[in-house]
Amino acid sequence: MEKRNIKTREIFFDKSHPDAHQANTAAERLADVEGILDLSAISANHLRITYHLLEIDLEQIEEGLIEAGFFLKNNLINKIRDALFFYTEETERANQGCTKGNSNCTRKVFIARYNQINHGCRDVRPDHWRRYL
Repeated sequence: MEKRNIKTREIFFDKSHPDAHQANTAAERLADVEGILDLSAISANHLRITYHLLEIDLEQIEEGLIEAGFFLKNNLINKIRDALFFYTEETERANQGCTKGNSNCTRKVFIARYNQINHGCRDVRPDHWRRYL
């Protein structure tokens, strides 16, 4: 696991939610999600999350929390920060061979790397000959 693919972000929750401890509740729900490495509730409405970018990104995490009924803080600073993180993570994933909507692309990255290595296990025949024989 490359260190550059490990991201640590902070999620802030809106205080108007009936659950006064949204960060703790969210940490419990996200604990078993594939790709999430560490969760810590800093305060009742502040969650620090560490995850593997090739398995899950911040946009997917936040969308999942919103769908589950959590209220995320929605002020201008958080909107700008989230938009920047969403863009940079999407670009970073795309540069590593992961397209948007592909929830787990780690295997595809390794396959692409394997295909680039000259290892002698390739069929040099053209594609139409491989299908013919």
